[in-house]
Amino acid sequence: MDVAILLYEGFDELDAVAPYEVFRTAADFGADLDASLQTLVPSDRVTASHGLRVEPDDVLIGTPDLVLVPGGGWNDRGEHGAWAEVQDGTLPERLATLHEGSATIATVCTGALVAAEGGLLEGRPATTHESAKDDLADYGVDVRDERFVDDGDVLTAGGVTAGIDLALHVVECEFSPEIAEQVAEEIEYENDY
Repeated sequence: MDVAILLYEGFDELDAVAPYEVFRTAADFGADLDASLQTLVPSDRVTASHGLRVEPDDVLIGTPDLVLVPGGGWNDRGEHGAWAEVQDGTLPERLATLHEGSATIATVCTGALVAAEGGLLEGRPATTHESAKDDLADYGVDVRDERFVDDGDVLTAGGVTAGIDLALHVVECEFSPEIAEQVAEEIEYENDY
């Protein structure tokens, strides 16, 4: 399974890094999974919402099995973050194209608003950070109060740490409950596993 975690200026650190660690740890336990940090355009470094600087692995080329979009910066309405990505329109449009090309789209936190802008969530059940649920509802989304929502080819996670739950769910569904449980134990994450 090829997982691309899409980074953009102002993404929330934990939204991207926590699922990355879950996926990479699952690979260490035998899951046939490769997770990488990617961007839409060549970039030597991306700066996250709290100042962490990350060197992406690559530029997104082709259609991975799963594309994960972190949130961050939605409520700030600043020049970087999910809000800025929605205003720009390039990332939402690319998500729609990737989805049409058979990629499963997953979002963490306010990354759901980026997917919604791309037309992927209208009429579907989804969740996001509590502070952005009204905005998500404005897109015609059936907003749920859950840690994550699996709607088949689109998955959404609530605020920040819910990305861990979503990633463990993907590992459980795509590989095995045993690997998901091993990962949860390794990262000392208490949940239903």
